[in-house]
Amino acid sequence: MSLKDSGQVQVLSRGAVIEMLARKFERLPEFDRKLFAYGPIYLGGNAGFAGLIANSFYRRALNVTHGRFTSSLPMAVLPFLTTVALYNATVSNPLLSGDLNCPTCVLIRGALVGVVGGGVYPILLALPVNAGLAARYNSSPMPEKGNILHFWKNLSKPIVRKMYAVLLLQTLFGTYLSSKHYDTYLKMLKLPDSESEELQD
Repeated sequence: MSLKDSGQVQVLSRGAVIEMLARKFERLPEFDRKLFAYGPIYLGGNAGFAGLIANSFYRRALNVTHGRFTSSLPMAVLPFLTTVALYNATVSNPLLSGDLNCPTCVLIRGALVGVVGGGVYPILLALPVNAGLAARYNSSPMPEKGNILHFWKNLSKPIVRKMYAVLLLQTLFGTYLSSKHYDTYLKMLKLPDSESEELQD
């Protein structure tokens, strides 16, 4: 069931559709509203945890013992904020504005946000953070000029392999969360437009 299937909704402006969906959202059961509001925060929390895991792997690989707090803080906060913002921008807000009616699209977007924001981004972020610390404190030999890419590639391969489980979990959690959000969206569409219509039924 999509918004476009109803002839009544086709004549409404985008602002009216958003307002109608917002009213229906407020009439949903509390559990559905909380899941919709706080679900991205849980996904972001997992992303922050993945950032700390990636940071730990790179610190061990580069023998970095200094700057534990200064490297851990951005590795937890940045993936968290990025994942929450990405999920809201690509899944939650489009659903609440009636712009996303395809269940497959919702699942793919949720999975992509989970794997990119909560898996790939923390790995990519951990590398320069810990490489900078390793260079600053001379904890590990740095690559020579012509060998930089090869060095970082070889260093990152085993770390990425260890992170496969985290990437898979983030993908599954993003898919699950987006499927629950789509179910909530369908519940919203089935609600009558006003409480008076509900009483008449």
